Amino acid sequence: MIRAIAWDIDGTLVDSEPRHHRALLAASRALGVALDDLPDQAFRGVHMLDVWDVLKSRYPRHVGREPWLEAINRAYVADAAPLVPIPGGREVIQSLHAAGLSQVCVSNSNRVVVDANIDALGLAPYLAGSISLDDVACGKPDPEPYRRACAMLGLSPHEVAAVEDSATGAASARRAGLFVVGFGPDLGDGAADGLCQSLFEIPRLLDEARALRPVALRAGVRPASDG
Repeated sequence: MIRAIAWDIDGTLVDSEPRHHRALLAASRALGVALDDLPDQAFRGVHMLDVWDVLKSRYPRHVGREPWLEAINRAYVADAAPLVPIPGGREVIQSLHAAGLSQVCVSNSNRVVVDANIDALGLAPYLAGSISLDDVACGKPDPEPYRRACAMLGLSPHEVAAVEDSATGAASARRAGLFVVGFGPDLGDGAADGLCQSLFEIPRLLDEARALRPVALRAGVRPASDG
């Protein structure tokens, strides 16, 4: 029985990748490093700690990982350009809230970025809370973020559905024992328990999951392989 939803944010509820890229460039310029040679959104979907591993040799020796990351987070929050919400996200969250389902956000971003995204989208009134990278010892794909989300909700993992747009996030949720809805084109067969191309499909998928789990989903939503 699905009683709650755990939402990924970046790429699922908001198209934040352009802002992340601008923040990387702006913070790097402030640190004396020009990254204008990078392709647009060169690190789309890449964990920021992995971005650091790729780029750290381009920064002066006195620039460490934590100050670098803090500078990028500050630039992200200070960006005046409006965030672009993924169509259907806010509407579906409001609808599920009205239906009595608890909801949380689970992100691999730092707390300041998570709070900025939730505030920009106006989601706080509909959420029981959120999990950021600062709240866990290990981020996605480790299961800890989703395990913490379930603990926050006071529910067992099998009572919670996760909505994820990346293989990394889907792996985290599946390893934690959640029912996983994969959103968008980046998740293929086997990565999630069900797939959708629009967030407006989520309420229907949840109704089917409540009735059918762990039986394969209907209506064009492909079941995940146990392998």
